[in-house]
Amino acid sequence: MSLSGYIFSRFPSILPTLDPAPNPFKLLATVNRKQWMFFLIAFFAWTWDAFDFFTVSLTVSELAAQFHKTNAEITWGITLVLMFRSVGAITFGIASDRYGRKWPFVVNNLLFIVLELGTGFTQTYRQFLAVRALFGVAMGGLYGNVAATALEDAPEAARGILSGMMQQGYAFGYLLATVFSRGLVNTTSHGWRPLFWFGACPPVLLIAFRLMLPETDAYIERVAMRAELDSVGKVFITEGKVALKKHWMLLIYMVLLMAGFNFMSHGSQDLYPTMLTNEYNFSANKVTVTQVVANLGAMLGGTTVGYSSQIFGRRFSIVVMCVLGGALLYPYTYVSNNGVIAAAFFEQFCVQGAWGVIPIHLMELSPPAFRTFVVGTSYQLGNLVSSASATIEATIGQQFPLPPKITDGKKTARYQYGKVICIFLGCVFIYNILLTFIGPEDRGRSMRVFDDDDIVDVKGHHHAVMEGNLEEVPTNARPKQAIELVETV
Repeated sequence: MSLSGYIFSRFPSILPTLDPAPNPFKLLATVNRKQWMFFLIAFFAWTWDAFDFFTVSLTVSELAAQFHKTNAEITWGITLVLMFRSVGAITFGIASDRYGRKWPFVVNNLLFIVLELGTGFTQTYRQFLAVRALFGVAMGGLYGNVAATALEDAPEAARGILSGMMQQGYAFGYLLATVFSRGLVNTTSHGWRPLFWFGACPPVLLIAFRLMLPETDAYIERVAMRAELDSVGKVFITEGKVALKKHWMLLIYMVLLMAGFNFMSHGSQDLYPTMLTNEYNFSANKVTVTQVVANLGAMLGGTTVGYSSQIFGRRFSIVVMCVLGGALLYPYTYVSNNGVIAAAFFEQFCVQGAWGVIPIHLMELSPPAFRTFVVGTSYQLGNLVSSASATIEATIGQQFPLPPKITDGKKTARYQYGKVICIFLGCVFIYNILLTFIGPEDRGRSMRVFDDDDIVDVKGHHHAVMEGNLEEVPTNARPKQAIELVETV
């Protein structure tokens, strides 16, 4: 398709498809027991990934007091995690596509245990930043792995709702972090540390659960195909060359899309508890209630919109949620009474509703041989681009001071964080709408190896290399030419 043809195709292609709306419970009934086990381990792992991440967001003030730093300086602990996630995504993504989903997952969770314990024992600001940077590497390796584990074997019709449900492990983890933060932070003589020590415990159970499960059928089929051609390692390298040559532009698009989505989620969440306490003087209990309700909205939104994307289309569902999310920004950031609880519910319904489409949208767009790597790396490179969200908001917020709060003779600086979050997210929503509008969609794509369009090119390229005749059969060879070559060999 020419460039002009592609641009004009964006208008009709984003219109809602209005496919039949199947009963969601009947869809879930099509998922067999093994597929449910894969989904559950993915969901719980992603939940605890989010829990571990938000432990810092929910203890910014306590950490600032501990290390004698400003809130903006502590948010570098969030920024470094987001920056180093891409290192983990690349490392563990390649390992998961080459060696399977199971063992990279186990190593990931072992690192979670060590690094969460380590955070709880840090004594200086530099130690805190160093441990959180390493934690970012571990955290970055998980998303692509769990997305592939949860979705690549799932029935095609059920993927949308499973995608939304899996993604909301993120919101569920935030909710759990909020609740346990209220129960563990400053309730003992150890201050904020018990929250991090507790965070190191559940990954032990996740490792045991994953060890009892096999590899996914899709990965087993892929390994069998590689073994038929040649050594698994050599074919894996060939697949990488084909994927980069054929799909490089799509990979760039996915990174840009994930940058916008991560700006949207982190921009709306990371500094929000600080805004409620610092600008609007919410009590700890009131912040907890607001955050719990917001995350209930997020979980409902992700599941609902993920399911709806199977009916209306992936891109249309995302755009609608971004438009509604933008319309709700004013009450989300400017209401200073109990009404903000309702605004938080619906804002996070929209933000995480759009996110509910993302796991399956990325899976369907990704080169099949490198699903874990591409999904995880595009997501985490987007995180890298958006890594300074909280720091940007906190730093700009300091340019809009409010009268300080004086408690027991101690003065606390206050800032208009709500104004900054509102303007910042308004720009992000517009960016996401435009990028989603111009982007592709491949709803309903098969995840099975024998439906992989790249296989013909991989076979042609690989056997041409074996025969020393690479120039005659390039990676974009016509299928007939490549098939004839394979049959000859």
